[in-house]
Amino acid sequence: MIVDFHVHSTASDGTFAPRDIAAEAVRGGYAAIALTDHDNCDGIVEFLGAGAELKKIAGVELSIEPGDGFDKFHLLALGIDPANESLKAFLKSILVGRDARNERIVGNFRRLGIEMVDVTKGVRPVYDYAHGDVLARPHFARWLIDNGYAADIGEAFAKYLLPDSPAETRCYEARYHPSQEESFRVVHGAGGLCVMAHPKYWRREWKTTGPDYAAAERELARLKEKGLDGLEALYRANSVEENVAFTRIADSIGLLKSAGSDFHGANKPTIPLGMQVSESFIAPLFERL
Repeated sequence: MIVDFHVHSTASDGTFAPRDIAAEAVRGGYAAIALTDHDNCDGIVEFLGAGAELKKIAGVELSIEPGDGFDKFHLLALGIDPANESLKAFLKSILVGRDARNERIVGNFRRLGIEMVDVTKGVRPVYDYAHGDVLARPHFARWLIDNGYAADIGEAFAKYLLPDSPAETRCYEARYHPSQEESFRVVHGAGGLCVMAHPKYWRREWKTTGPDYAAAERELARLKEKGLDGLEALYRANSVEENVAFTRIADSIGLLKSAGSDFHGANKPTIPLGMQVSESFIAPLFERL
């Protein structure tokens, strides 16, 4: 069967409208799909109202405190109630932190002589590239491409928008990350499941060295005790070895297994929508959702 529990729309940094994502999944005969935009639920109502033939899951992707010795922890909150007041307040606090980070990024570009806000006639300010409240790095990248500072998304990120971009052009800034404990509590309070996204990116060095599976398993077991429910064991950018290893780890410590593409439309053009899974692989997650 085909599912996808990690998908972004125009409500954050994707290029497909929420209703169009649901329509694509219906056309593809998917069993289920989740909308997991960054830090907001603005597209959920539109998404849930489209494609009646499809099991649709309300979700959100959160960037939370990664833990000692780790660099990036993205949490997929699946099956949430987007109207939950505690969740709404939590997401608002995250957006305040994101906005502050974006202002620092704009200032960094200004110091390079690249003005993204107080622009001349005929140039769109970078904030206009966001379709909702969430201005993210892909929007900065698209602005850089449109205004001749980068040839494509890859160059924009590599030159300006990564923690390891060249020092002379680096405009990257870190942002506020809520704690693991608070994040798990809020998601569970909103009726959702807590699933770690793309564990291969948990440590920056793993991109080149490959994951340290023993370290990952030890820390995931600890996180399970704190409230983590599942792991995105199948991920579009994983190697076959990584899919097998993270599936084994999830099974070993009793985490639910999820599968996600991290679809962003034209902002990640090499990543198609949908993940092929076996019914036995995904059934425990289906039952909990």
